[in-house]
Amino acid sequence: MSEPPTGARLSLFVASRLLEPVEAELASAFETVFAGSVDLLAELADLARRGHAPDAILISLDRPMRAEAIEALPVSVRALATYSVGTDHLDLEAAAARGLAVFNTPGVLSDSVAENALFLMLGAARRATESIELIRSRRWTGWTPTQLVGVELARKRLGILGMGDIGARVATRAQALGMEVSYCNRRPLPDDDPMLASFRSMPEFRATAAELVGDCDVLLLACPSTEETRGIVDAALLERARPGLILVNIARGDLVVDEALIDALRSGNVSAAGLD
Repeated sequence: MSEPPTGARLSLFVASRLLEPVEAELASAFETVFAGSVDLLAELADLARRGHAPDAILISLDRPMRAEAIEALPVSVRALATYSVGTDHLDLEAAAARGLAVFNTPGVLSDSVAENALFLMLGAARRATESIELIRSRRWTGWTPTQLVGVELARKRLGILGMGDIGARVATRAQALGMEVSYCNRRPLPDDDPMLASFRSMPEFRATAAELVGDCDVLLLACPSTEETRGIVDAALLERARPGLILVNIARGDLVVDEALIDALRSGNVSAAGLD
């Protein structure tokens, strides 16, 4: 495929609507066309009829690119870019078969996701949703000593399933709240891992998810979705949990078996869940 003329701007089709400052920056850097409909392939075909041949397609999580969609892309397309860290919505094998370069945004959201984990953890522990609903429904009649009593996180144990970059950032923040931290990975963090420098004290390693959930007050899911982890939070795992466990998921939804979590919430074995 021929390269664009020297000095020519690349043509970019933006399939997902983004924040205005982002779209403005894209428009300043590329010959940009923004999506006007939800039918990506039909819109690309219409653009081709009008002589627009994009060099690259920019999508996000709302526009999955499976094999059939990638195979149907115009021959002019040389790259796929996703406005996300994750690439679960892309068929990477199909992209490779087409010879497409694939770009994502690794690392840019690590602090934001870690902060969101704390937000969900605190909201679940302090029963924020119930409190807001009580006020908005105009059913609040004044404070009582037994009203919506939550959980103090200080001196509680946080178990992190997946101590990667984001898990480590959450652990550092949790230690600042006075929490103890355990984690479960395929193997313990090596002594020379640079992440260790951020910890006030070394989190304790647990070899299995079952050991982790039986040892913590809050379980944080921060691992990728793989064949090994999909559905890992099932009824059998939740039965091993300490009574009153708080579950926080900042990873993929398919790590959790929904029916098992609902049953555990109804029984009280899980007291609250914060789901991203």
